[in-house]
Amino acid sequence: MKATKIIGIVLIALSLYVGYLGVNKVSNNTAEVKFLGIEIDASNESGQTQGFIFIGLAVALFVGGLYTVKK
Repeated sequence: MKATKIIGIVLIALSLYVGYLGVNKVSNNTAEVKFLGIEIDASNESGQTQGFIFIGLAVALFVGGLYTVKK
């Protein structure tokens, strides 16, 4: 097995982990409360932004891993 394929597989595995962290970060920083028919949004915008950055990084790592494996 070539070193480039091993690096590609590691990048794909890393992308799955970073994507998992990003999804958890977004879901943990999003909260809505319904009280007496009024919906209150109590989300943390900076935490959500970090989560979306993690998801974007995961997509980039995944694409890079696929490219490296196919190369």
